[in-house]
Formats: sequence, C-alpha cells, structure tokens
Amino acid sequence: MTYLLRVKLPDVPGSLGRVATAIGEAGGDIGAIEIVEHRDDGCAVDDVLLDLLPGAMPDSIVSACSGLDGVDVVWISRYAAGGNLFLDLEAVEQLTAEPAVALDGLVDLAPLVFRADWAMRLRHTEAGVEHVHATSAAPEPADGAPDAWFPLARPARLAVPEGWERWTSTVVAGAPLSGPNDIVLFGRRGGPDVLDSELARLGHLAALAHSIAARG
Repeated sequence: MTYLLRVKLPDVPGSLGRVATAIGEAGGDIGAIEIVEHRDDGCAVDDVLLDLLPGAMPDSIVSACSGLDGVDVVWISRYAAGGNLFLDLEAVEQLTAEPAVALDGLVDLAPLVFRADWAMRLRHTEAGVEHVHATSAAPEPADGAPDAWFPLARPARLAVPEGWERWTSTVVAGAPLSGPNDIVLFGRRGGPDVLDSELARLGHLAALAHSIAARG
C-alpha cells in the first residue's frame, strides 16, 4: 500500500537523511521525495511517497519521524495515484502537448500535482455558477457552488460552503484561469492545509495554462 507523508523538518544538511533512515527502520520503502516549501523559520516541508513493507503500519512511520529532533509529521494518508510524485514541469509538458484543452487539462492534472482528491473548473455568469469541467470525485453541480468565491483575483484558500455537508472536512484552494470569473480549484478531504507555496504554484500553473490555451 502506497502512502504520502508530509513532514516538517529543519532545513539543514542531514535532516532529510535522518528522516529517510527513520522511515526505513520503521518499515517504509521510499519511492520519491519532493520539497514542497522552504520557510523563513529555518524549516522545510517535504512530501515523501512510500510503500509499507509487510507488517509495517503507518503509525510506526509517524512515531519514527516524530521521535527525531525538530521533525513534525504534518499528515499521512494513502496515496491512490500510486507510482510517483507528479511534478509541475511534467504538468506543463502535458498541457503544452494539447494546447486546445489546456484549461480543462489543468483540472485533470491538479489532483496529481497537488496530491488532492479532486479538482474542478467553475465559471460565474449572469445565470449563476457553471460547472465547466471536473474530475470524477469532485462535488456534483447539485451540491452548488458559492457566489462568494467570485470574482477570484488571485490564488486563495476557499471556505467550504454550508451546503456542502459531505465536504465539511475538505480543504479547498483555487486560482483564476482565463479571468476572475473562471477558476480552477482542488480539494483535499481531511487535509493537509494548503501551503502558501502551493497557492503560488497553483496560480503559476493556471497562468501558464491560460497562456498555452491562448496560443493553441
């Protein structure tokens, strides 16, 4: 079973090696590591994709990492995508390969890039909020979408509306696509919280998708 671990650790040489050793000793087999954020407080946040060896448990991984000085486990969960971490550059390459559908293509790629459960594209018109495109696990149009999300001028964390009873534990972030009334957003059930660096990346990818689509 593949898991995704998000861990905060001191941003100094050797820290990641200590974490990797602890994971290995606890029965985790690391497949990939990505630095998600460097912070001003001297810490970094990394995502670690790992498989558990027979008999190993996620709690053992958490305990092993948390026992290291300065290391905090932010989140751990099963990773349905499996395989490997999907990087921003890979997303741009795929969008460039099919420029005519780059805007909706970003929606399809967002769950992989941001390790989220779903993504969707919404457009606000005089008739209301239109669900333009969505991944299979996204909220249905019947769940509604809040007018308060529009216009969206910059990447932001979005408050889950009261009508989304099934999504109350979901963390949502969005960014403008072709304009402030055309947005892409992704959701994570149960977390982790969206980091400032992830908001910046989402905004950057949305702007690139818009540019690619305009050229296509």
